Amino acid sequence: MATIDVYDLNKNKVAELELNDEVFNTEVKEYLIHEAVRVQLTNRRAGTVAVKNRSAVSGSGKKPFKQKGTGNARQGCKRAPQYPGGGVAFGPQQKVYNLSMNKKARRAALRSVLSLVYKENKMTVVKDLALDAISTQGFVSVLNKFDIDKTLVIVDGDNRNLTLSARNVKHVKVLQSDALNIFDVMKFQNIIFTQDAVRKVEGALQA
Repeated sequence: MATIDVYDLNKNKVAELELNDEVFNTEVKEYLIHEAVRVQLTNRRAGTVAVKNRSAVSGSGKKPFKQKGTGNARQGCKRAPQYPGGGVAFGPQQKVYNLSMNKKARRAALRSVLSLVYKENKMTVVKDLALDAISTQGFVSVLNKFDIDKTLVIVDGDNRNLTLSARNVKHVKVLQSDALNIFDVMKFQNIIFTQDAVRKVEGALQA
């Protein structure tokens, strides 16, 4: 069974934690990771970009002049694309982005990416992250002791002092364990878990 050291906020080892191999030490399936990231990013798109075509612009649908006898090319209406103020031909229209991935595959992808982070030694576990007060400087000093940056911090519940202390720190994001997602894990170079958050993630992702 995989194990990892548990530290306090001064980077003193206080315990050793056994990790669930199904979650943190399983086979890394890169194709599932790719698919899960693609689905997550695609579904973020609003799809609201659109232009007015000839049926949507305001104006009369009457023929500008008779069909024959004028010497000009025949015209249907002034809302056509070739007229100033006419509709746009072949412009973008609203689109619904709604890709899906079944729950079993999505969980397998998250297990794969967590296993990748563990195997690359980019995962740190701390006993807790209970800060005495809201202090950006205090939180940065904790990160400096662990000598890490661009960090995703996973906690087991609402931690107001930590959230407010970290919100102005560049390249740091705090998430509760139930909001863990594959894109954020891939985006940040390191992950800090609280000990309780590890257990919650294991409980949610066991096969």
